Amino acid sequence: MSFFKKLKESIASKTEAVTNVFKEGLAKTRTAFVEKVEELITRRKKIDEEFYEELEEILIGADVGVNTVMTLIDDLRAEVKKRKIEDASDLQPVLSEKLVGLLKGDDHAELRMAPPGEITVILFVGVNGVGKTTTIGKLAHKFKSEGKNVLLAAGDTFRAGAIEQLEVWGQRVGVDVIKQSSGADPAAVMFDAVQAAKQRKVDVLLCDTAGRLQNKTNLMEELNKIFRVIQRELPEAPHEVLLVLDATTGQNALSQAKLFGEKSGVTGLVLTKLDGTAKGGIVVAIRNELNLPVKLVGLGEKMGDLQTFDSEQFVHALFAGLISRESEEQPPAAN
Repeated sequence: MSFFKKLKESIASKTEAVTNVFKEGLAKTRTAFVEKVEELITRRKKIDEEFYEELEEILIGADVGVNTVMTLIDDLRAEVKKRKIEDASDLQPVLSEKLVGLLKGDDHAELRMAPPGEITVILFVGVNGVGKTTTIGKLAHKFKSEGKNVLLAAGDTFRAGAIEQLEVWGQRVGVDVIKQSSGADPAAVMFDAVQAAKQRKVDVLLCDTAGRLQNKTNLMEELNKIFRVIQRELPEAPHEVLLVLDATTGQNALSQAKLFGEKSGVTGLVLTKLDGTAKGGIVVAIRNELNLPVKLVGLGEKMGDLQTFDSEQFVHALFAGLISRESEEQPPAAN
């Protein structure tokens, strides 16, 4: 077997593995959303006003968000008219296409990294209980498995047990944690962490921050202080400020994103616990209503279940059952 053939097969199997992680992680949403769409298409047959109204209800039920749903339905109406689609069964590919379009935006999901030889600093923000520390641990594992030298900074000095929780992840992954005592100044922890990162020639520094409610002015002041301390030492940093959101909270996650996004210089989003909700449509709502890319998604408990977000993989995984059934129903091509 040639090198290029082996490489092609390796890429294909890796892509398939990622697709399967998305499929498994979105199983609940697929059951709640796609099966209802399927049932509607089978029952209604024709695309009429009642069809659109029911589709609207299904999309809102999956937490796609009212504003996004209105946009989507208007786009579908226009496309149906343009393509002269009459049969409801022909609508699924169009719906998939529109969802990918809404999710894609004009930016990339890849994390912004510093040039080789420089320190990449990624700051994590978000309220307590959204899976921030778990996300940091999983991302540290991902970077370490890529051969990068990683360091963690325990900047959440206020929540009881936050430092210890990060240390447990550090031990699991085999990565050091820079910390001070509980109640210490978070900006002082960040200063120590940046100094340690420089001395140890670290590739990636992942920084936890306090997660008290986003409408508390003092939290935003703390974040600004952290920014200033980091930028004084590393002017190009932080390279990413990732807001971690719990997908199971649906519209509440969207309101958190709006408040944090306005005040804390967020550059991207991490959606955790997607595997635990039937309302995965919140990804579409958040991406469409905020000018922020979804960078990472949590699709399960395992280390490898934190994935770079891919809009096509996401939509393909959502419609997986429907797509595979359609291909099975297609008559074989004539020789």
